[in-house]
Amino acid sequence: MGLRAAIIGAGQTRFGALPDGPRTLLRTAVDRAVASVDRGLDRGRIGTAFLATLGFGGWQIGNAAALFAEEAGIPGVAAVRIENACASGGYALQAAVAAIASGAADVALVAGLEKMTDVTSARRRYWLGVSGDTEWERQAGLTFAGVYGLIASRYLALHRVPPEALAEVAVKNHANGALNPNAHFQKEISREGALAAPRVADPLGLYDCCPVSDGAAAVLLASEEAARRYTDTPVYIDGLGAASDHLAVQERPEPTRFEASRRAADAAFRAADCRPSDLSFAELHDCFTIAELLALEDVGLAGRGEAGTLTLSGATRRDGAIPVNPDGGLKAKGHPIGATGVAQAVEVFLQLRGAAGARQVARRDRALTHNVGGAGATAAVAIFRAG
Repeated sequence: MGLRAAIIGAGQTRFGALPDGPRTLLRTAVDRAVASVDRGLDRGRIGTAFLATLGFGGWQIGNAAALFAEEAGIPGVAAVRIENACASGGYALQAAVAAIASGAADVALVAGLEKMTDVTSARRRYWLGVSGDTEWERQAGLTFAGVYGLIASRYLALHRVPPEALAEVAVKNHANGALNPNAHFQKEISREGALAAPRVADPLGLYDCCPVSDGAAAVLLASEEAARRYTDTPVYIDGLGAASDHLAVQERPEPTRFEASRRAADAAFRAADCRPSDLSFAELHDCFTIAELLALEDVGLAGRGEAGTLTLSGATRRDGAIPVNPDGGLKAKGHPIGATGVAQAVEVFLQLRGAAGARQVARRDRALTHNVGGAGATAAVAIFRAG
């Protein structure tokens, strides 16, 4: 039956090191989302709006929602800022669906934004670190690359997975990103190049880490009843799930298993009344290559310790049995923190409507998005169905 909400329009900016300021990025993404609505949309119909952003660098860290409504061309609308680290976009999407399901609005706007490249390297490291455990991990000198490097070391040893599996994630996602005009990196790489890249946090090398990116993305949601007024091909949201875990990785019984992702996925599948085998493709949170392997297992697409074998088999490539990150993922598309989860929904909208161009996947029935905050501390999962 679904959750009685559907995406009717979606748009985003290119991701990368961009000259545009936050206001311009936000306005551009919203304008593109509105323009994509098949039968047009009067912005006066938007009843509520949600902005996902970390406020990287301290940009408008307070009361950003009012500025969001202004730049979106909907001043006066009730707007809310949502911050859950890198999972902000996924949580903003869930808040919008809840608003529609409650009857508070027939149409809702969700946007994600981050401007990350206009601060110094030292300030950038600070702002990236605030989403992790600042009491222990950060004071011990751990960066997110360091945390994921430790997780990767344990995972590879525990399950006897070769480093080629990590390299294959990078190669696959760069190949997909090369076909995405909005991707930060639009170039292919080789497995040999990935394996030989300079180390960042062993065993993770340069090509195992997502870039620091600017960008914005936006989606327009409508109630199931209202959606058909705007388009004949809405994309329905059938299931949602969200969960949290200990902020510090050292507090968890097993760091290679993100319980928040598992719980969020289980809830989403129950709500959608479907199974992982029903999915046509998935957008998984691959901030580091090891994160994609963990996510494959956490959402049920692979058994414990089997994600490396699945990946090396080619099953997760765009023409494989279960394509993963056909837009290039965070690894190649980029990772503007607040925009990431929203951009995943943009890709689902395009793919399920058969409008993804050269990176279009073959099957387009159901899709899943998986958006993680910190090193697995928060997670939001959504399951979509073609209308």
